[in-house]
Amino acid sequence: MSAVTAPAREAPAAATPPERPRRSRGGGGWARRAPLLPALVFMLVVTQLPFLATVVYSLRSWNLLRPDSQAWVGLANYAAVFTDRQFLGAAANTVLITASCVVVAMLLGIGLALLLDRKFRGRGVVRTLVITPFLILPVATALLWKHIMLEPVFGLVNFVLSPFGVESFDWVSQAPVFSVVAALVWQWTPFMMLLVLAGLQSQGSDVLEAGQVDGASRWQTFAWITLPHLRRYIELGVLLGSVYVVNTFDTIYMMTQGGPGTASSNLPFYVYQRTFLGFDIGQSAAMGVVVVVGTIIVATLALRLIFRTFMNAQEATS
Repeated sequence: MSAVTAPAREAPAAATPPERPRRSRGGGGWARRAPLLPALVFMLVVTQLPFLATVVYSLRSWNLLRPDSQAWVGLANYAAVFTDRQFLGAAANTVLITASCVVVAMLLGIGLALLLDRKFRGRGVVRTLVITPFLILPVATALLWKHIMLEPVFGLVNFVLSPFGVESFDWVSQAPVFSVVAALVWQWTPFMMLLVLAGLQSQGSDVLEAGQVDGASRWQTFAWITLPHLRRYIELGVLLGSVYVVNTFDTIYMMTQGGPGTASSNLPFYVYQRTFLGFDIGQSAAMGVVVVVGTIIVATLALRLIFRTFMNAQEATS
C-alpha cells in the first residue's frame, strides 16, 4: 500500500497591524501651533511694530521744535549718525564700559566661585550675602555708589585711600567712566559668580582625583581640568552680561548724567539725549536702529559660538 501523504500545512500568515489613519501634516501642525498664535501675535505687536515705526521715523526729518518741518530724507539721517563725533564717542564708551564691566566682573566671579565652592562653616550665609548686590535695584546701586562710596568728602573710597594720599578726589566728575564701571562691576559680579559656581558644582570629583593621583598641582588642575570645563559657563556669562550691560541707562543717568559733557554717555543714553533734550526724532530713531542692528549682529555671532561649543562638547562625550 502506498503511504498516504497528508497535505502540507500552510504557514499562518503574519498578522499585520491595523493601519492607523493618516493625519494630514498641515492640519495636525496647525492644531498643535494654534495655542501659540496669541503669544506670537502679541510678540509681533509689542516688538516688531514699534521697530518698524522707528525705521519709518529714521527716514524722515522731524524735530519737535519745528513740527511743520517734517520731510522724507531717506538715508540722510544714517549718514549724519555715522559722521557724528559725539555718537562715535558714545559708541566707544559703550564698548569700553561693556568690556571692562564684563571682564572684571567675570574674573572676580571666578575667584569668588572658587572660594565659595569649598566647604566651610556658614557657607550658605556667605553665599546669600555675596548675591545681595545683584538683587538691589540699579537705581539704588547708582545712588549708593555716588553718595556713599564715591562722595569726595565723606565717601568710603576716599577714606580707605586717604593713607595713600587720595583725599577729596571727586570720582564722579574727574573719572566718570571708572565710576560707572565700578558700580556695574559691583552689581554684576554676583551673577557671574552664580554661573561659574554652577559649573564648578557640575564637575565630577573623579576627574579631579585622577589629576591629583597623576601628581598635578592645584594650579595645573585648575588650568587644565577645571577651566576647560567652565568654558561654556564663562561664555554664557559673557554673552548675557554683554547683552544687559550694553543697554545700561539708569546707572549713567543717576550717577553722571552722561557728563561732564558727553564723556560718560553710552549709546542708549545718547539716544535719550537726542530724543528728549535735542527733540530730534529723525536722527535719534536712526541711532536707535543702528544700535539694535549692531546688538543683534553681536548677539547672533556670540550665540553661534556658544552653540558650536556645546555641539563640540556633546560630540566629544559621545
